[in-house]
Amino acid sequence: MRVMRIIARLNVGGPAIHVSLLTLGLQDAAFSSTLVTGVVGPSEGDMTYLVHELGIEPVVIPWLQREIAPLADLRALIALVRLMRQQRPHIVHTHTAKAGFLGRLAAYLTGVPVIVHTFHGHVFRGYFGAAKTRLFIWLERRAARASDMILTISDRLREDLIAYRIAPPERIRVVPLGLKLLPLSDLEALRGGLRREMGFSTDAPLVGIIGRLVPVKNHELFLAAARRVAEAMPDARFLIVGDGERRAELEHMTRQFGLADVVRFTGWRRDLPAIYADLDVLVISSHNEGTPVSIIEAMAAGVPVVATAVGGVPDLLRDGQLGALVPPGDEAALAAAILDALRATPQPHVVKAREWALKRYDADRLIADIRQLYEELLSRKGLPLPVRNRYE
Repeated sequence: MRVMRIIARLNVGGPAIHVSLLTLGLQDAAFSSTLVTGVVGPSEGDMTYLVHELGIEPVVIPWLQREIAPLADLRALIALVRLMRQQRPHIVHTHTAKAGFLGRLAAYLTGVPVIVHTFHGHVFRGYFGAAKTRLFIWLERRAARASDMILTISDRLREDLIAYRIAPPERIRVVPLGLKLLPLSDLEALRGGLRREMGFSTDAPLVGIIGRLVPVKNHELFLAAARRVAEAMPDARFLIVGDGERRAELEHMTRQFGLADVVRFTGWRRDLPAIYADLDVLVISSHNEGTPVSIIEAMAAGVPVVATAVGGVPDLLRDGQLGALVPPGDEAALAAAILDALRATPQPHVVKAREWALKRYDADRLIADIRQLYEELLSRKGLPLPVRNRYE
């Protein structure tokens, strides 16, 4: 059975990892998968290297991009329609908003039997003004009508979609992320390397935030909390891992806060095991989130997590059982939780978090879940099920 998986761009983040692993995992005797993507923006980190490392050659549609651009969007739609007419997929599965709308429209126009979309998050809060947000909600409701199933990666994200009336509850299903986490389960050999590289003392408490430098991530809250932590714990040091449109602004803010000597901006890094090997606390300070990959990775690596209680984060941390949750925008609460995590010994919830992450967010589990879903939807349409390898 032919699967066409579509994502707007392979920028740094969970969706790029998700689609790469699914494309590879559903390439066997039962399924043939094609990955279709657009281009990464100039200020974004590029994860195209990941698909090449996995031996995947994506089909690139240059007009498929994040921003709304009517002419480019029309050209992307035409290219998708042509590609679907050539390949005649049995299943089109889209990821992220732009690819989700154009991909599902093209699939509907070409009569693709099964259409699936995954929400990795949503832009209904904390991103745009009221008018633009209403437009996006309207578009998602229309696109959902052409979808056989809507997938989300957390229970709260599903609840949000139901509350916004994107689709009926019976057509919205939770399928958690799946990642290759085993390399993060034993990092002892890497400890100390990052501190030496950054010029930090080997025993300095190290607090980090990992992600795009964009407004929704609210890095100014991280810096405000870091200033409080540094006042209470002068030997503490801080890492901002990632890049983006706000880097110059945030570097200026760091100097204004008097933190230039204790904060390092690393830019994009591919050696994430080395980052997690030395982190004492991972922080999420966002206004809104879907399911941050950095939290899952930190839990698998045994790094305590302190995060704002937004989006799918409480689901990930099981309402505070696997990490500390604080109100969004509260720098005092965030700083206090970071200090608690740095001072706490032992930390039994860290062991629980590692076990939970390795069990729930494993890539093999994701591939098995999606395989079962596709077979269910194909059966509903009266299509013959793919023949599995007899050893499965």
